[in-house]
Amino acid sequence: MFYNRTKDQVVEELQSNEQKGLHQSEIETIRAKCGTNELKEEKKQSIFIKFLLQFTDPLIIVLIAAAIISIVVDPHEWIDSLIILVVVVFNAILGVAQENSAEKSLEALKKMSAPNTKVIRNGERYTIPSRELVVGDVVILEAGDLVPSDGRILESYNLQIDESALTGESLPVNKISDVIELENCPLGDQKNMAFASTVVTYGRGKMIITTVGMENEVGKIASMLMSSEKETTPLQNKLAQISKVIGVMCLGICVIVFGLEWMSGLTILESFKTSVALAVAAIPEGLATVVTIVLAIGVTKMVKNNAIVRKLPAVETLGSASVVCSDKTGTLTQNKMTVVKTFTAKNGIEDFNGEGNVDVREMMKCFTLCSDAELKFENGETKLLGDPTETALVEASFKMGDKKEDLYMIAKRGDEIAFDSTRKLMTVFYDTEDGVLSITKGAPDVIMAKCINTPSDASDANEKMANQALRVLAVAIRRWKEVPVLLDASEVENQMTFVGLVGMIDPPRPEVKVAIEEAKQGGIRTIMITGDHVTTAKAIAQDLGILNEGQKAITGTELSNMTDEELYTELEKISVYARVAPEHKVRIVSMWQSKGHVVAMTGDGVNDSPALKKADIGCAMGITGTDVTKGAADMILTDDNFATIIHAVREGRGIYNNIKKDVQFLLSSNIGEVITIFGASVISLFGFNLGVPLLPVHLLWVNLITDTLPAFALGLEPVDKDIMKEKPRPKNESFFAHGLGFTIAWQGLMVGILTLTAYIIGNNVNHEIGMTMAFMTLSLSQLFHAFNIKSTHSIFHRTIFNNKYLWGALAVGMALQIIVMYVPGINGIFNLVPLDSQYALISLGFALCPIVIVEIVKLFKNHIFKK
Repeated sequence: MFYNRTKDQVVEELQSNEQKGLHQSEIETIRAKCGTNELKEEKKQSIFIKFLLQFTDPLIIVLIAAAIISIVVDPHEWIDSLIILVVVVFNAILGVAQENSAEKSLEALKKMSAPNTKVIRNGERYTIPSRELVVGDVVILEAGDLVPSDGRILESYNLQIDESALTGESLPVNKISDVIELENCPLGDQKNMAFASTVVTYGRGKMIITTVGMENEVGKIASMLMSSEKETTPLQNKLAQISKVIGVMCLGICVIVFGLEWMSGLTILESFKTSVALAVAAIPEGLATVVTIVLAIGVTKMVKNNAIVRKLPAVETLGSASVVCSDKTGTLTQNKMTVVKTFTAKNGIEDFNGEGNVDVREMMKCFTLCSDAELKFENGETKLLGDPTETALVEASFKMGDKKEDLYMIAKRGDEIAFDSTRKLMTVFYDTEDGVLSITKGAPDVIMAKCINTPSDASDANEKMANQALRVLAVAIRRWKEVPVLLDASEVENQMTFVGLVGMIDPPRPEVKVAIEEAKQGGIRTIMITGDHVTTAKAIAQDLGILNEGQKAITGTELSNMTDEELYTELEKISVYARVAPEHKVRIVSMWQSKGHVVAMTGDGVNDSPALKKADIGCAMGITGTDVTKGAADMILTDDNFATIIHAVREGRGIYNNIKKDVQFLLSSNIGEVITIFGASVISLFGFNLGVPLLPVHLLWVNLITDTLPAFALGLEPVDKDIMKEKPRPKNESFFAHGLGFTIAWQGLMVGILTLTAYIIGNNVNHEIGMTMAFMTLSLSQLFHAFNIKSTHSIFHRTIFNNKYLWGALAVGMALQIIVMYVPGINGIFNLVPLDSQYALISLGFALCPIVIVEIVKLFKNHIFKK
């Protein structure tokens, strides 16, 4: 382990030079041996492979088989086969295009930040892309730099690194160059090492690269992600089940109808044509396309609301989430230390909101002057540079009207005694009009012990703020005639005058509390998982409403000591997990899943990535999230806002409801078509040769035009305003639960009987009129039936006008229907004849019947059965 060796030993082992770095001639040799400083990605499928995979659906296979056999048996009937193949290819192209679009969104996010690194080579300083680093490179680290790879610290001048992305610890770590003797040292305690994807917040230093790419700690986590398989989502599973059921039923019914037609005296060729028509009737060709487009539209809406979805079905998955496991730092909180409490002898403990009395303002001036942080304005934005604790002090002083540069005009900064972890203090000297002033800030108990006027209640105030999970600092001053010749800390930091205390915390995001309450109303449990201290985690969780009475918080150590059986039993009682490791997060997610819950996991750090991949849906932060985290996630929140997740849940629930409406609409239509053809075949057995009521081209037209247009419109139904008051769907709930399967069956039977009746009436005149009446009845009944399905309320409910797309679909569908039936040439392609007013009105009357029938059923369900 490099942390167990001296820096000289590490430099010698890596055959480098601390002062001059590597020689340019060595770079390529080392890179060939150790690889590049990049994370490997899972091999992407080619567009051709993606295209072929679109044809694995059972329904698509049946359609292709029907088209091929049809053209082989009767080459003259090539139009129907061509239309079927065109439909299949169009669906495949649409699927590939949508998949590529999602991948490009992720690539764009990755390119938003391509970090560079300051490196010493040949004794000179260069700035190079981080991916070009090799083992043995000597890298310069300064405040604001992203650590480019794992390495051993060679020099540290007050160097502090924020490792929250890797360890979950919210406070920066003080880095050293000394040897660490401890064996098997935890990652968070390897203070002489720096790790890729962490950020330098304060000071400066120098490191030598020890590993690159997949060998880094980040790379090891990336390997975990690549080795784990992603489970399919509930929507994918349910649609696959529907496809299999329809496929099996389709083949079975086709065989039966073929036998019935052959038994009634028709030839094998005529019987086969009827079977092909039935296959086309049974398969909802537009279902896959409609579902894909409805999901795509939902994704587009979510992008406008700061959420990028990488996989379309993930929208629905989030909508069915019942547990959200959230990282604390940067997700529930602002990832920015903020002053929230103050204490002065005169005023006691007060809430800090940017306003305050003279004593508080003077205290904040002292804290600001005794810091190295800066507040700058660039391009109209305020930027805080330096240690998070010190930037919080400078920002608090600025809120009270004091800029640090203005304070320097009053007092000129001189010598200082730097902070160290042993003294826990920092002292700065200033030249003022009243002589030399020393300002000391640091640990409250240390400062109070060295002051001559510590208030009696200061110690109680310190304890009270600490119990609220605040990080407490004290400040004191001392006046001098001149700066001491020897800056001896034990002499200088003594006999001081106590000024006051501040309490700081990484505060919750203001919108998160409301979002968590809304989630709670929707039956969604929020769990906090963090690498931070348990006291801090509990305070934040209680404030947000995550940790309630009867629930508890535990640490990663306590979790490790629990067996799976114990955790399974206690799981419902635990709302907060603190000081956890990446494997703990995966275990927590897995345990909730074992209880039948759909789990969403949010996070921004590399340490969150395995859990994001394991969860049913992983939500990564787009701003603070690492590339590894984004690659593991199903959804990326571009505003790093927890509230966006709840909006996505709402959108997901709405999309799922709309897809159920589409499935109900399309399947009832297809069942109606099957009943029409199957019914005619059965009647033919009794000596009434009715022929084929509808040709494949008619059925394709209905399935792709007059059905698909309203289906798209139903997919755009506005989300119900009370949808977040509903409980999440059970993970294993059938897609046809709550009577949906029965509803589809009887509505399909209704459409089939009406269509077959219209056909029989027209067929008594001649076959062409009968076929045209059946075609008109089936097409128009579907256009009208869409209004029945848009809501469980009456068609005359006030929401009837809230979907302009549905009215547009009705108008366009009827116009197309008139063109197909009455325009010469076009009606010939479809084997249709113009209907006179008598038969047209009969067909229209049958088409309107579904509205009357469904209205009666709704009346019984909504009024009589509720009493």
